[in-house]
Amino acid sequence: MDTFYYPEHIRHDPAGLHRPENPEKNLYYSEIAQRGLVIRQAVEAAHYGPIRPPADFGVEPIGAVHDHRMISLLQTAYHDVHQDNPDGVLIPTTFRVGQRGGGHKPNTPVGLLGYYSFDIGCPVFKDSWEAAYWSAQTAVSAADHIVNSNDQVAYALCRPPGHHAAADMMGGFCYLNNAAIAANALVDQGHRVAILDVDFHHGNGTQAIFYNRSDVLFCSIHADPLEEYPYFWGYADEFGRGAGEHYNFNFPLPMGTGNAAYLEALKQALARIKLFVPTSVIISFGADIGDCDPVGGFKIDSDGFRQIGAEIRSLGLPTVVVQEGGYLLSTLGGHVVSFLDGINGRN
Repeated sequence: MDTFYYPEHIRHDPAGLHRPENPEKNLYYSEIAQRGLVIRQAVEAAHYGPIRPPADFGVEPIGAVHDHRMISLLQTAYHDVHQDNPDGVLIPTTFRVGQRGGGHKPNTPVGLLGYYSFDIGCPVFKDSWEAAYWSAQTAVSAADHIVNSNDQVAYALCRPPGHHAAADMMGGFCYLNNAAIAANALVDQGHRVAILDVDFHHGNGTQAIFYNRSDVLFCSIHADPLEEYPYFWGYADEFGRGAGEHYNFNFPLPMGTGNAAYLEALKQALARIKLFVPTSVIISFGADIGDCDPVGGFKIDSDGFRQIGAEIRSLGLPTVVVQEGGYLLSTLGGHVVSFLDGINGRN
């Protein structure tokens, strides 16, 4: 298994902005930069195979999924506003709600950031575009690897994550949808792709991108949105629309879900995937399903992570694992390794 990783993601660091800090565990309830380092160290120590920098596939795979003006905003907004302040930050203060105002788009960077955001989870710093761009390239590189090598599994150690980002909407620490960009790149190469999202939170952005499409199946196992973020998406009666009807399946679970109930939902999702008959699978993997994760609420232990990986391995398909959430630094590396052990067939 090859791992793809862009080390300079660390320069995009919103941890000082997103508080509160948990002094007992010395972590933030946020998309902390250090978690990428923790995972990389754990993967390296597990000796899965080479850790490679991503190749540069350009902006085209990103533009095939995301609104071009949103991409341009991410590229230029910070420098347009903070030319003389390298430590500044852009945060939206007003949001597009129900397309009020006739659907017009503002001209200012801060106004546009509100137009393209659904929460305040995507502040724009000096290096945010570079981190998001290379996170997407990391996922595309892993997808390209399973097409052009004999490896069955490739791991995209992405940061920032992506599954909350829709075609024209950012949120939940997600600027560009890494899994969707990789999936679309595979479709362009003739693949039939299933995406399985096993993050604690529903992958609302991924669902939105493919909700009207039948060439990509989306299944998500996540916390019940009646109780947890993102609240407005992820219900069991969301099946897709138009050509995409019956190509979208959600499996919301109650808070406190443990190994047995989670694995039962996983078997249901895998049954849907098998009926779709994909040629490749993308896993949006969130270690925040682990017990005691500060933004989670499930009770999946190391053995549960290993079993989840093993069940996915039973599909027998080329698989791209795309890193999403996971925020408890003390257990994060171990949970990722346990999952990768299962998906690689290690005991």
